[in-house]
Amino acid sequence: MITTMDADKKPVIVISLLTAACLLGDSMLYIVLPIHWKDVGLASLWEVGILLSVNRIVRLPFNPLVSWLYGRISSRSGIIFAGILAVCTTFSYAFIQGFILWLIFRCIWGIAWTFLRLGAFFTIIEISDENNRGHYMGLYNGLYRLGSLIGMLTGGFLADQYGIGATAILFGIMTSLAIPFTFQLLPRSGRHTEDANNLQPVSTFINANVLWTLLTGLFIALVYQGVFMATLSYLIQVHNSSQLSFFGMILGASSLAGILQALRWGWEPWLAPWFGKLSDGKYGRKSILITTLILAAIFFSLISFPLPLAWWLLLIIFILITATILTTTIDAIACDVASCSPPKTFMAAYSLAIDTGAALGPLVSYALNDLSGPYTIYWIIAAGLSILALKWIVQPITIYSRC
Repeated sequence: MITTMDADKKPVIVISLLTAACLLGDSMLYIVLPIHWKDVGLASLWEVGILLSVNRIVRLPFNPLVSWLYGRISSRSGIIFAGILAVCTTFSYAFIQGFILWLIFRCIWGIAWTFLRLGAFFTIIEISDENNRGHYMGLYNGLYRLGSLIGMLTGGFLADQYGIGATAILFGIMTSLAIPFTFQLLPRSGRHTEDANNLQPVSTFINANVLWTLLTGLFIALVYQGVFMATLSYLIQVHNSSQLSFFGMILGASSLAGILQALRWGWEPWLAPWFGKLSDGKYGRKSILITTLILAAIFFSLISFPLPLAWWLLLIIFILITATILTTTIDAIACDVASCSPPKTFMAAYSLAIDTGAALGPLVSYALNDLSGPYTIYWIIAAGLSILALKWIVQPITIYSRC
């Protein structure tokens, strides 16, 4: 079942590139909605927080259902179905007005992402082992973020110049063009059924390995996918209320946030596989995870300091680098744990944990912003990352203890 041949990368690459195309419209919203929310008929920033969270919230009950469905359909069918849903939701952003309609279509996108994410996880577990799993996971994370690169970088500029409607139509066309290529290039595969050796009661794999992997994945998703992605443009506006001039162009908060996020998606196709491969080697995943958790805690604690804008932006770049490392490393650790557990059951639980953290992020951050200002959440994040690092140091987790 497991092989290290380069040919096995093909399904990972194809799934990654389709996911990238599907992410165009969603990624654009994280830059544009916090600034242009009045243009789409919203009444407050609180509604923005809900809309940027609800696609994650709806994934919580759908994770077990989609995992069950993948036991009965091929990953190819599930992933192409997700692509069709993504096309519909991206086009809808150009035409819908008002909170209720936005809520409905954001929920549909959440279902699409569940099919994409679980299909990718199951595929990587099947074609990898502990010697290349980090590399494959880094390859997947790096390539699919190309969609976020284009969505955030061009989405911020296009929305500032032409509005959300025109931007959504363009991205919808680009997403629809990816589906025929995926249908042709993605190999047919079987259903993701559990290995007979792994059909054990759920209680047999509820241990420290599982619980701390789930908790770490949840918190990392809350921090980077939830809080940081949803609040970056607003945070820039708070820290620097004036517009910047760059080579004769005036950059607003949404455009600058798009550039910063795009830097991450630009380096991820190279850095994520590299750090994943590094975690496969002598340094190991735990040492990389602990070191990066500590660095991230320091960086987040400095966000509220009145640093000069250039230094403050450099700090944001360092935080984005930790996002690349932590996301790739914890995903690889999760696949390690899944290889020693019922994989379909564990990865459904891990995906549920990630979605829970990502869903809570925008809600918690904007709620705390109303109660105690924009920087409180970042002090809480620094404390949480420090606690996780300490936990992994004082009570090491043996990933392969059950293999």
